Amino acid sequence: MSITSKDSLSNPILLIGGSGIVGRWTARFLREKYPQVPLLIGGRNEAKAQEMAAEIGYAEGVKIDLTAEDLNLGDRPISAVAIFFTDDRTAVLRFAQSRGVPYLSISPAINEIGPDLAAFIQAPGAAPVVLGTEWLVGATTIPALEFAKEFKRVEDITIGALLDEEDSGGPAAYADLERQTKTLPSALIRREGVFKWCTGEEVTSRLYAVDGREMEATRLTINDVVALATETRAPNVQFNLAIGETSTRRQGKPMSTEIMIELSGESHEGQPLRTRHAVVHPQGQMPLTGFGVAMLLERLTGLDGQPATPAGLYFPYQLLESETYLTRLKQMGGTILKLEI
Repeated sequence: MSITSKDSLSNPILLIGGSGIVGRWTARFLREKYPQVPLLIGGRNEAKAQEMAAEIGYAEGVKIDLTAEDLNLGDRPISAVAIFFTDDRTAVLRFAQSRGVPYLSISPAINEIGPDLAAFIQAPGAAPVVLGTEWLVGATTIPALEFAKEFKRVEDITIGALLDEEDSGGPAAYADLERQTKTLPSALIRREGVFKWCTGEEVTSRLYAVDGREMEATRLTINDVVALATETRAPNVQFNLAIGETSTRRQGKPMSTEIMIELSGESHEGQPLRTRHAVVHPQGQMPLTGFGVAMLLERLTGLDGQPATPAGLYFPYQLLESETYLTRLKQMGGTILKLEI
């Protein structure tokens, strides 16, 4: 859907950390689809934010102060806010609630969302709040739930994410990954219907890349595990992350990003069923992440032509319609592959 200035939001969408890599991708996707929607590129470095705003057009760079209740924005109106790094003050969420505008974060891990949950519980009717820390903001859960439609009952879900060593995500993304993979002593999985924290050698796992190569992986504690387990009621769910050479680079091509999604259970005909798919993007993790954020902002604000999202607490897959997501995923260069079992 394209829009005219008549259809556009009169108040800008605020992207805090918008001059970073994911923020840039998000701004580009929004600008390409909605050229008349104003953007505020917020950051601690005002000059960098202003440079990004000039590059994207119909945008303004602003300095953000997380110690101020108004974030240094005064009475400036906004229509929604997305933040691309961890805000350990919950300042941005409380700001969004005070303005009654949608809020989306993509950084806090499961063990770090307590402050956000507390802020939401205190004011559940203030604004829609999205816990966006799924792997690449919906690129795993939305396809997995679409593939699950083939099943009458899903017994096992195994996600394998392969991140190329050359796939730079910027300092904020690197800090998130370092925190979630190196500093956490345990990893959350679901086994035989019970959520279990793996420790020690249990954290180590394996995955098979798109080209069939077996790789050492680490179990990752991420929202995808609890989201897929509760949505499908699958008794066994795990998420494995490997960092290394992706299948395309192994073939002498540029690096990519890969997400392998393996499901097993019972078909609608009552027969054993197992499927294996992959989501691949030739430019790595950042375009998929920015794409997910942009689509969520569209849905939250009603830019997609539907009523704006009401107050509530959401995972990304609960807001994004799978057919639309998958269609646009292919349009922006992503590929869905059906892999051999």
